[in-house]
Amino acid sequence: MDYKKKTNIRDYKMANHKSALKRIRQTEKRRLHNRYYAKSMRTAVRKLRATTDKAEAIAMFPKVQKALDKLAKNNIIHPNKAANLKSKLAAHIKKLG
Repeated sequence: MDYKKKTNIRDYKMANHKSALKRIRQTEKRRLHNRYYAKSMRTAVRKLRATTDKAEAIAMFPKVQKALDKLAKNNIIHPNKAANLKSKLAAHIKKLG
């Protein structure tokens, strides 16, 4: 089964109870939502790391920091991962000349 695209509920070998089918729908919807925001965060972090201009990096940092904090708050990423990324990004910005 291809997990990259939304699949039919009946493709899963699960109980045919209404509640189980609803749970599958909810889980799939949540998974795609979380994946989108996690990917957006990774892209923002990558873009900040690729920046060589210190002023531009300083302007980007609060937005990336806010996104990381929001994802950590909603348990999309672990709070420690958010803290580690923020710390490393701050160090990266400090190194820029």
